[in-house]
Amino acid sequence: MCDTDLPPDAENARICTYECTFCAACVDDVLHNVCPNCAGGFVPRPIRPATARRAGVSLTHQPAGTKRRALKHDRESIAELVEATRNIPPADR
Repeated sequence: MCDTDLPPDAENARICTYECTFCAACVDDVLHNVCPNCAGGFVPRPIRPATARRAGVSLTHQPAGTKRRALKHDRESIAELVEATRNIPPADR
């Protein structure tokens, strides 16, 4: 929504079950915990370990993607979805 960078170690990254990722401020203040793509909720995105504590398993071995994806929906339709579902708990959407 705001085009902020969310590197692999960003503590303000939020993710839905389909791995749509937004910053915490947009999730809280604009989306109200409603994913604009699936209408699900968000959780803090896990931070991939930078150091391999197990052989071959780390950010170095499996780097994070660098391709930024655009929103599939315009802001007006997102606002409509958020308004219609924001008071429904994610498990009931």
